[in-house]
Amino acid sequence: MIFQPVLYVIGFLLSALSIILCIPAAVDAFYGDDQWQSFTFASLISLFFGIILILANKSENFNISLKQAFLLTTLSWVFIAFFGSLPFVFSDLGLSFTDAFFESMSGITTTGSTILSGLDSLPHGILIWRSLLQWIGGIGIVVIAIAFLPILKVGGMQLFHTESSESSEKVLPRAGQIASIIGLIYLFLTILCAFFLWLLGMPTFDSIAHSMTTLATGGFSTSDMSIGKYDNIKIEFVISIFMILGSLPFVLYLQSLRGNITAIFKDSQVQFFLFLIVTSVLIVTFWNYQSTASLINVFRSSFFNTISIFTGTGYSTQDFNNWGTFVIVLFLFLMLVGGCAGSTTCGIKIFRLQILYQSAKIQIFRLLNPHGVSVAKYNNQPVSEAITSSVMGYFFMFIISYIIITLILSFLGNDFLTSLSGGATALANVGPGLGNVIGPSKTFAELSDLTKWVLISGMLIGRLELLSVIVILTPSFWKN
Repeated sequence: MIFQPVLYVIGFLLSALSIILCIPAAVDAFYGDDQWQSFTFASLISLFFGIILILANKSENFNISLKQAFLLTTLSWVFIAFFGSLPFVFSDLGLSFTDAFFESMSGITTTGSTILSGLDSLPHGILIWRSLLQWIGGIGIVVIAIAFLPILKVGGMQLFHTESSESSEKVLPRAGQIASIIGLIYLFLTILCAFFLWLLGMPTFDSIAHSMTTLATGGFSTSDMSIGKYDNIKIEFVISIFMILGSLPFVLYLQSLRGNITAIFKDSQVQFFLFLIVTSVLIVTFWNYQSTASLINVFRSSFFNTISIFTGTGYSTQDFNNWGTFVIVLFLFLMLVGGCAGSTTCGIKIFRLQILYQSAKIQIFRLLNPHGVSVAKYNNQPVSEAITSSVMGYFFMFIISYIIITLILSFLGNDFLTSLSGGATALANVGPGLGNVIGPSKTFAELSDLTKWVLISGMLIGRLELLSVIVILTPSFWKN
């Protein structure tokens, strides 16, 4: 019976997905492309299986337990990625199932790694579907991060309990309330981003597609040249601002709407995140600046590409592989850090670094003052030992997972930089890797199928905060 309510919810998700699949079908029909048939067929299949799951698992006493919530967070992503890959399979792109599933998982996890090239000439429906996948994944992870993960006590996320959120067996009703409010905020910011991009000269279709992937910090573009295609400093600035907005905790937007306007600026996580952005941009600018170069142009490229990597978006205006080893190493660390908890971003998250720093500081204090008392704090509030332990557990699993993925990638014959950055880009859901194989000017198409499946697994566990996926793989989880 553990699967019944889970499959029931997934049935509704697939039914909703079938409706969303009609959007790229309509876009293709509007532009006169026959690919609309692929989306229509995929929509009907999703609707069929969605209805089957709903009817087969309907129950009068509908509750989601904590154990079932773990399953739901993982299986919902897997099911949506699978059915989201069907348009790629049915299309004329000639993709294998591995490539189609890779593209879909990269989209729904807002990773942004792609196996597709020649984006400028692809059907409009395929392009908008890639953007929609990332947009869905962005709002999905925000709802999970705010509503589910705090209850599941994953990686210290219990810090972010919303009002009336409690460790209850019934988690869905509260999640539904949060989703509706967050969804409206998310939609408003997306529309606002699209409007500004269109106002600054980006074509209507491109502005809509890029607004979705910008707020989702996903990075899928409509061009092989990414944002570099437009060569417009104003467009780059607007996208940079909205990448940052997508990287901030959405629960703070809720608080702002309720009258606490300064909540965002007072949050220590946001303050540290913005500090790291400013510092990183200045460092990269200083590194890239030469006496013969224009300081404004250097700052412009450093500003955009650094923010894109840090937020896990993955847009690019230049091939930063040519910026030197120091920048490559810096970007590797930045992509692992990611943005704030409760946002569309990825990686370790800022708040965990803050708690780890507090824990280290306390350890040093105790060495110097064996009888002294010091308590870790977050936002000037004491942090319990349970949360500290949860964060340390998450960090340990993140490092172990990264090492394992990197070793497997190297075992499969990938070069050092591809293995190192491939593991990072998958686990941290960033998008482009580093080097000459999966760098910002390349795709993941050249990789072997086994390598792609390893990266798919990394994307999934990274997106869902590792522990929520790993826990269901343990034998004790399945014991009554």
